[in-house]
Formats: sequence, structure tokens, C-alpha cells
Amino acid sequence: MTNSPTILVFDSGLGGLTVLREVVAARPDAHFTYVADDAFFPYGHHSEDEIIARVVPLMGELIGTHDPDLVVIACNTASTLVLSHLRAAYSVPFVGTVPAIKPACARSKSRRVSVLGTKGTVKREYTHALIRDFAQGCEVTLVGSPELASLAERELGGHEISDGDILAELAPCFVGDAADPGARTDTVVLACTHYPLLLDRLKKLAPWPVDWIDPAPAIARRVSDLLGAGVGGVAQSGAEMIFTSNRAHGLSATLTPFFGGRAVA
Repeated sequence: MTNSPTILVFDSGLGGLTVLREVVAARPDAHFTYVADDAFFPYGHHSEDEIIARVVPLMGELIGTHDPDLVVIACNTASTLVLSHLRAAYSVPFVGTVPAIKPACARSKSRRVSVLGTKGTVKREYTHALIRDFAQGCEVTLVGSPELASLAERELGGHEISDGDILAELAPCFVGDAADPGARTDTVVLACTHYPLLLDRLKKLAPWPVDWIDPAPAIARRVSDLLGAGVGGVAQSGAEMIFTSNRAHGLSATLTPFFGGRAVA
């Protein structure tokens, strides 16, 4: 186990668990520390300067405490803002999460793609640059959802969320002639790691079938490439779940599948 890497996965809340799940599957040899910055959740309600001022020093504290071999920023809002600052400040490798606009536009047949993210992510220059560089002639609709991340957190915590509340956030993604598959949205980018927590509900409520793009598998492949060969696929016993508010998570049974079945401290 001496060669077993430590991977720190960071998000504003529980959405990054959808990325963690894929990284654990790709690297079962690793030890995992998941940090939810719930004391500052949701990031979409804070200014860009506030998020940078929050995350950069906090990450320094986490690196000092946990000594990770690699950090995954499992949050689109933080990644589009803070990655360059983190890479300048710390020598640990960082893997970010950014809207998967390039693969979505490459796969779209109708050339109509929607990007469903937080209000902060869809207005950010980083996102607009991805569209300029990779839209490949697609019509890209940006949808800034004010509440979907919070709804996902609530459902994961066992609270009942109405279809109407979810559909209100989702409906603007569906553009064009509903009766003509060639003239309507056929691809939706999930540009917030919280949203795959609701994927079954999103599919059920969608007015027509679309291709849902979740970047988590690609992130896991990038993590594995950066770390190099594993140590035989033997899972490191245990994993850590940390809330910056210092509250007890009380979600052990819910969290275990995201950690590959291992116990969560």
C-alpha cells in the first residue's frame, strides 16, 4: 500500500460525489478524501472575487492537512474561476471540471445543444470561450439554473422534491420544434456536478429524449493518466468525508456507493 495515492476531491457540496464515483471506479487503489465546502454553498450565490478569496487559501489548508497526490476540483463554478490561481499557488496536480461543450457539439446531430449550469457558470467568460472555440457551428443555448443544485442536495439528503420544481429549472434547455428531431435540442451538457444526482428525474421529465453529457468519466480517465499505473486494483480501506461547516454528515448509507462500497469516516 506504500504506493497507494491519495486523491482529494473538492466541491461546494455533494455534487462532486458524481465525479468521485467515476474516479473511485478508475482508481480503486487510491485513498480518497472528499471535501464539501458546505459552509459556502452554493457557490453560484457568491461573486467571482469572493469564490477566489475563499477557495485558494482553503485549498492550501487542505493540502497541508491531507497531503494529496492529486486534487480534483469537482465543481464547474470553482474550476472556471479558480484553477489557474490554484495551479499558480500549489505544486500538486489539479484536475478541473469544465462544461463539456466540445464533445457535446461534436456528437449533436441536430446542431442544437443546451448547457445547463449554475447562473455563475453560464455567464462566465471561460464558458463563452469554450463555445467560441468548440461549438463547431452548433446553436448553443446557455441555461443558468438558480435552484437545481440545491434541489439535488435536498433529494440526496432524503427530502422530497417535486417534479414541478425540477421541470421549472430544466424546461429552458429544450428549444425548437418538438415534433421534428432534426430541429430541436438533442444534447444537454450537465455543467454542474450536482445535476447527475437527478439524472433519472431529468430523463423522465424531459419533453423529448436527448443525449445527456456528464463529464465525470472523462475526468476519471484524466486522473488515472496523471497518476500513472495503479497498485493492483486493491482498494485502500476507508475514506474520508469532510464538511467545512464541521457538521456530521449522517449520510453513511447514502454515501457508501459513491465511495465504491468502502466505509466513510
